[in-house]
Amino acid sequence: MRKKIVAGNWKMNNDLNESIELVNEIKKILLNREDVKVIVAPPFTALDRVSQLLSGTNIGLSAQNMCYEDSGAFTGAISAKMLKSVGCEYVILGHSERRTLFGETNSDINKKFKKAISEGLIPIFCIGETLEERESGKMKKVIKKQIKKGLKEISPENFEGTIVAYEPVWAIGTGKTATPEQAQEVHAFIRKLLKEMYSESLSESTIIQYGGSVKPENAGELMGQLDIDGALVGGACLKADSFANIVKNA
Repeated sequence: MRKKIVAGNWKMNNDLNESIELVNEIKKILLNREDVKVIVAPPFTALDRVSQLLSGTNIGLSAQNMCYEDSGAFTGAISAKMLKSVGCEYVILGHSERRTLFGETNSDINKKFKKAISEGLIPIFCIGETLEERESGKMKKVIKKQIKKGLKEISPENFEGTIVAYEPVWAIGTGKTATPEQAQEVHAFIRKLLKEMYSESLSESTIIQYGGSVKPENAGELMGQLDIDGALVGGACLKADSFANIVKNA
């Protein structure tokens, strides 16, 4: 049975003091939680301090993005090695905001994926369609392309352990949420694709999270679906009580 994983993506929120306050609150509530894996993804400026505060706990630390280069003249970029050096275990790759606002392509994400696994980081690999793509009947085509190109030349051994996050773009930060049935349909489709690309056993063991306006009120029903193995939470993770209730509802 796949263990539920709930990750909180803080996005561009919380300065250092606010990050310390939030992670301390999360620790108080969720420190001894064993049935659900909890991950937090603070901004780059707080990673080192949050890592220190999480040391010795079962709460994982993720970065929100990274560069596919090792080092060099890439102003403003952060390398996988840098993330490892401050204690990151995970890194979010391909989030729709990176794709739509910053122009990241499937090829960019593929290169990042390869670099992350070469440095021992576990990717949280995000995919999802826009409202226009869903309404025009292109949803499955878009998802398939993101998976095929994003995982190009990724071997089964290197893919193993990856967390996939399905985030319909039209449900991120809008208050709209895919119905449990809509989300389950896409998760089942993703799992089928992974089976075709790799194997049934690897497909069945892969964690596929749902993201997109996840709240305490809808988390239980969403994560109660057969192929939904957790959540990648945005705005609702910025309050410790709200985030904890989503974890509890998993």
